[in-house]
Amino acid sequence: MPLTLANTGEENIIKKVGGKPEVRKFLENLGFVAGGTVTVVSETGGNVIVNVKDSRVAVSKEMACKIMV
Repeated sequence: MPLTLANTGEENIIKKVGGKPEVRKFLENLGFVAGGTVTVVSETGGNVIVNVKDSRVAVSKEMACKIMV
């Protein structure tokens, strides 16, 4: 399922990161890599704030849809 559907506070394993190569590279640089863990901190209008690799990152709805957990 896409990251936008993940429950707040629940730790998820990233299955894959989709999108164009430059989008995947951008997300991987932020720490969104397959096999990594991600936890949704809060969600507002589809945009999500997540904990990934010991840092907090805000991700737009479009980007979050490309991250499968």
